[in-house]
Amino acid sequence: MAYTSSTLAPLRHETYRTIWFASIASNFGGLIQAVGAAWMMTMITASGDMVALVQTSTALPIMLFSLVSGALADSFDRRRVMLTAQCFMLAVSALLSVFAFLGILSPWLLLFFTFLLGCGTALNNPSWQASVGDMVPRADLPGAVTLNSVGFNITRSVGPAIGGIIVAAAGAAAAFAVNTMSYFALIYALLRWKPTYPATTLPREALGSAIFAGLRYISMSPNLQKVMLRGLIFGISASSILALLPIVALELVVGGPLTYGLMLGSFGIGAIGGAVLNARLRERFSSETIVRLSFAGFALSAVIAAFSPISALTCAGLVISGACWVLALSLFNTIVQLSTPRWVVGRALSLYQTVTFGGIAGGSWIWGIAADNYGVANALLLSAGVMLFGIVIGLKFAMPAFASLNLDPLNRFTEPSLGLDITPRSGPVVIQVDYEIDDSDVPEFLMLMGERRRIRIRDGARNWALMRDLEKPGSWTETYHTPTWVEYIRHNQRRTQVDGENTDRLRALHRGEAGPHVHRMIERQAIPPSDDLFFKAHIDLHH
Repeated sequence: MAYTSSTLAPLRHETYRTIWFASIASNFGGLIQAVGAAWMMTMITASGDMVALVQTSTALPIMLFSLVSGALADSFDRRRVMLTAQCFMLAVSALLSVFAFLGILSPWLLLFFTFLLGCGTALNNPSWQASVGDMVPRADLPGAVTLNSVGFNITRSVGPAIGGIIVAAAGAAAAFAVNTMSYFALIYALLRWKPTYPATTLPREALGSAIFAGLRYISMSPNLQKVMLRGLIFGISASSILALLPIVALELVVGGPLTYGLMLGSFGIGAIGGAVLNARLRERFSSETIVRLSFAGFALSAVIAAFSPISALTCAGLVISGACWVLALSLFNTIVQLSTPRWVVGRALSLYQTVTFGGIAGGSWIWGIAADNYGVANALLLSAGVMLFGIVIGLKFAMPAFASLNLDPLNRFTEPSLGLDITPRSGPVVIQVDYEIDDSDVPEFLMLMGERRRIRIRDGARNWALMRDLEKPGSWTETYHTPTWVEYIRHNQRRTQVDGENTDRLRALHRGEAGPHVHRMIERQAIPPSDDLFFKAHIDLHH
């Protein structure tokens, strides 16, 4: 499958275009709020640790709650989830503005408010990112992911500078008030959007089961694991620049809030440049090469910031890191989306965010402590060393290429007519599939069954096993369990078009005109509790 090379192609779709522009307004306010929060912290405490914790308090909720939010995004109306998140952040931002205007914010209270805003972001992001695939066709998905980064970084290029002006002229409380107003455009756009989702006759998955299903899917997806490992290392190392930037502006180049805003603006300009170059770089270089360049660019930027006493030179280095930030994170995000079917994409994205933002939160705290103990310049140099490690580890865990797999539903499964009257919650269900295989085809059959096992377990099967008949060596039986009948139906509906290739090749190896025979059975207890010796012994002990 070929993907659209034009970054602007998704803007042809009205729904995406409307929400994208509204998101720019919301991001604009969020960045102004971030400038106000970071600078206010430098004014009410001299601790570098506390200043770095401003970024940690925003990123930590994304690490803690994104997996739950991803399950909600896959189980509920994503538009309603986003509306809930936006209204919550509106209320928190308004309350933060009131506290700031009254002059009663302490360092820990400020961190509490930024933590709550991070909770709203954690709830919103998986639904927003998963909804991109509902707004644009799959061919435009890489461009849409890049445009999301472009939109954020357009605001990053001017928002922090304006935030610095607002803070310098009117104080941090005014910056918080501007953020409060910025939510209304996105809330209005979401209220106008009327998405349509595929109809389903299955009951909604329980939250715990949905989370476990997402974790199981990723645990059986090696490519997704590589993305998340590299995202974790990138988050830990790259967080140093943004976390320590207020101290860099204050101490290393001896500036004020406007200098800090200009530095963040330089980072944003670089990010826009990286987004513009993104499509061309994807066509020319492999995913691994782009990630290595991103790590190297960030390391260079950290070294420049550590040694430069000139704000213009530091800003030039930040242009590089801004470009690398977009190149790496948009590539990670796109690979996750293109490697994941729609039924679990929200959970896959949320776990990716949990890992990456966990790295950002932990890294911000680590570099803050390092700055307190060894100085901000040395902390930046240490982080540059971790970035170089991120390049080296690619020799072992190289990034996968952009997936060209067809992950649309296979839609071959038809619920069978049953001779036994059962309910959706009846179970456990045992499935046996019988194959007749020639000896000459056994090696290929076993290879395909290895892939079959991964697909089955990934989609919810338990206790998978493959057995060979001792008396009839040509007879093979695949067996697995599902906890209930509805989970058996759900398991089969999760099959994708690319999974169908495995099924077709197995059927081609099967001897006979009819396909492999499927037995669907339900487990039943053969020994009544009253006749169970262990049950009786337990009763006797208690009497």
